[in-house]
Parts: sequence; C-alpha cells; structure tokens
Amino acid sequence: MAELRGAGGVAYRKVEAGYFEKRGFRRYAGVWSLWALGVGAVISGHYSGWNLGLSTGGWGGMLAAAGIIMVMYLGLVFSIAEMAPALPHTGAAYSFARSAMGPWGGFITGLCENVEYVLTPAVIVFFIGSYLGAIFDTPASFQPVWWALMYAIFLALNIVGVELSFRVTLVVTLAALAILIIFWVSAIPHIDFSRWALNIAPDGSELPEGNGPYFPFGIYGVFATLPFAVWLFLAIEQLPLAAEESIDPKRDMPRGIILGIVTLIISATMIVFLNPSVIGVGSFALGQSGEPLLDGFRAIYGDSAAKVLAFVAVIGLIASFHTIIYAKGRQIYSLSRAGYFPTVLSVTHGGYKTPHVAMISGALLALAVMLIVWFSLGSEQGSAIIGGTLLNMAVFGAMFSYILQAISFIMLRRNLPNIERPFRSPLGIPGAVLTIVIGLVTVFFQLSDPTYRVGVIAVACWFVLGILYFALFARHRMILSPEEEFAMEHQKKG
Repeated sequence: MAELRGAGGVAYRKVEAGYFEKRGFRRYAGVWSLWALGVGAVISGHYSGWNLGLSTGGWGGMLAAAGIIMVMYLGLVFSIAEMAPALPHTGAAYSFARSAMGPWGGFITGLCENVEYVLTPAVIVFFIGSYLGAIFDTPASFQPVWWALMYAIFLALNIVGVELSFRVTLVVTLAALAILIIFWVSAIPHIDFSRWALNIAPDGSELPEGNGPYFPFGIYGVFATLPFAVWLFLAIEQLPLAAEESIDPKRDMPRGIILGIVTLIISATMIVFLNPSVIGVGSFALGQSGEPLLDGFRAIYGDSAAKVLAFVAVIGLIASFHTIIYAKGRQIYSLSRAGYFPTVLSVTHGGYKTPHVAMISGALLALAVMLIVWFSLGSEQGSAIIGGTLLNMAVFGAMFSYILQAISFIMLRRNLPNIERPFRSPLGIPGAVLTIVIGLVTVFFQLSDPTYRVGVIAVACWFVLGILYFALFARHRMILSPEEEFAMEHQKKG
C-alpha cells in the first residue's frame, strides 16, 4: 500500500504483509443474536441506575424524562438502522462519522463512544458488586475485589470465541428478561401507586402517607432526570459494532436493532411503573438504592429469600456487563485498526479471532477510573453518589456520540444520497434533529448538577487529551482500514 495524503492533514502509512489477517473476525451472528446483543447491553439499566432519577424528578419526573429519552433513542436507532447496513463495518459510530465528516469527525465521534463503552461496564460492575456484597455480606472495602473478579471471568468468556460469546449473550439476556417478567407478574398484586410511588415531597423529604405530587420538583426535575432516564436505553446503539461478525448485516442489522428498541420500551415502561409502586418500597427509598429490583423482590417475598433473590437479580446485570465488554473490544479494535489508537490494540487472538488486547486494555482503564472515583469520593459514600458519578460520566460520552451520529446521518443523506440503503429511517432527518436537541439538553443539565459535575468535567478533559494525541501523532500514521477505504472512495465519487 502506497502512502497517501487524506483530508484534514491525515497521512496513511504502509503496513506489513498480513496486517489485516492478524485482525480478522469470524461471521456468526444472526438476527436473534443481534437482538440479544442489543437488549442484553441495556437490560441492566432496568435493574439498577435508572432509579437514581427518582431522587431528582420524583415518579412523574422520571416517567416524563423516560418518554423524552425514548423519543431521542427512536430518532437515533432508526438513523443507525439506516446507516449500519449501508456502511457495514465494525467501526459503527466512527465509521458513520468518518464517511460523513472526514477523519477528524470520525476520530472525535469514536473517542466519545469509547468513553461510553469503557465506563458503562464500570457502572454495571459497580452495581454487581453492590448486589454481591449483599449476598455474601462482604464489607464495602471488598468492592474492588468483586469488580476485578467479574472482569476476569467475563473477559475470559469474551476472549474464548465469538460463538461462545453470542451463546452466553443470548442465554443471559433471555434469563434477565425472564426475571423482569417474574417481577412484573409478582408486583402487580402488591402495588399501591398513590401511597408509594408518590411519596416524595417538593422539599425532597419522604411523605409517610404518600399521595404527593407527580412532579415534586417541577419541570426542572424532569430535565435533571434525563441523564438517569438514558440508562433505560443506553448501549442499544452498539449493534453495528458486530457488523463484520454478522452473517447478513444488510438484512439482519435493522431487524435486530428495531426489535431491540421495542423490547426495551416495553420493559422500561413496566419497571418505571411497578418498581416504585410496590408496597413497602416507594420512590423515596428507590431514589437512593443501589439494588432497586432486589428491594422490590424483598418487599414481595420477604427478607428470608433476599440472598436468593439478589443472586437472581445479578443475572440481569451480568447480561449487560458481558455484552458491553464485547462492544468495548470491537470499538477499540476498529479505531486501532485504522491507526487512530495504537495499532497493537487491534491484534486479534490467533486461535479465537477475538480482539483480546482491546478488551483487556479497556478493562484495565475502566478499573483504574473506578478506583480513582472510589478513593477520591471515599468508600463510605453511598452507592447513589459513586454509582451516579460513574453513570453520568458514561452518559456524557454517550450524548456527544449520539449527537455526532445524528449529524452524520443528516450529512450522509445530503452528501451521499445514492449509496445503497437496504433500510431507510421512517423518521428521517427530523428524527435525527430531535436526537441532537435532546442530547444537548441532557448534557446541559448534567453540567448543572454539582453532585456529578466533577466527573463530567474529567471526561471532557479526557476528550482534550485524546484530540491532542490525534493531532500531534496519530493523524500522521493512519492506515487504510475498510472504514477509511470506503470513506475515501465515496469522497472521490462525491
């Protein structure tokens, strides 16, 4: 490959023979594997995380915020369902932005998504540690051991092979949904909505008799709750990262992502209504809980079954943890293969053909961030503060990734109108515009929350360091990966 100069001051360098052979994948995933990958990545958000929004918006604020975020995700996933089969590369968000906005746009979008996929499993494993601590009665200081143990187990499962990874994903996703369904059926005879779901006063205190306002913190509470409502859907957009492992991405990718978002909308509606309404639980307590689904099970079945129920609830968290480790590996791999990140990160395992270096590196980075947050805030802080800080850091990266993907969709519609599009978004450009607007509003209210602002600013600093790395080094040593070749070819045609 001859050296080439690209747009934005990018230079493409020669690579040794066999470069891409060392970075190959196997095709395995069908439509139901993709559905499981998308739903499994999100489903832990229906177990823990979303509930923290009850303390900022009350039940009505949480429901309204979930509705606004649902609109944002519909605009996003329909846009992605159009772009993914048209650009069926592992790069996903980076690939879309690279074709629409050039190498700088591709890198910045990929960097934002990288923050999301490094930190999201960190949030999930934090909540897994909370559940396991309740099961085995371990002290708070033992939490980092649970995090390291979970990473070790599920990194191994993801490295051993794509076939095993997708089988595990399907099994744990179905199990996680089954547990939620059991909870819904169990909860319905044990709810008192007015008494328990509406038990937050306008001053934030608990109302002993319930029957409080739907929106105890007014319209501001709705917008302040948006980052937590994101947790009900965050990571469904990871599906295109499996494009080069999908048997037929042009047919199956749109089907998988649309089936996934429909499943999640149904599940999110049920959990937001039922969990706070269970007698003995309530919105006030759930707003500060690290294990809300377990709280609901305890109230229904009693403390005697708590440990068994906690173990059952961990399955939902494991489903997302396992699938987002998969996504993180592919996301880092794609940016590394093209030279945006150090190329050593894209080497795949010689026997299993999985991006083991990328997955291990991402896990080590996530653990480092978790330990920094853990020790800087102090382990005596409640799970609502530590988990909420990590959650807001992940959401901040995700929002910018969504905004840039929506912009990419609009630009691809305008600049490359004639590329093959096996699926076209029924929401079109208006859906993408809604995604941008809601994403910007969510970021604004993240920055307005002093509790989590420091973590969000830390992510912004990470963006600055990444951009400096690209500007000073990586852009001079790029490689013509499939994403880069596609973009340059169609740029010439345009």
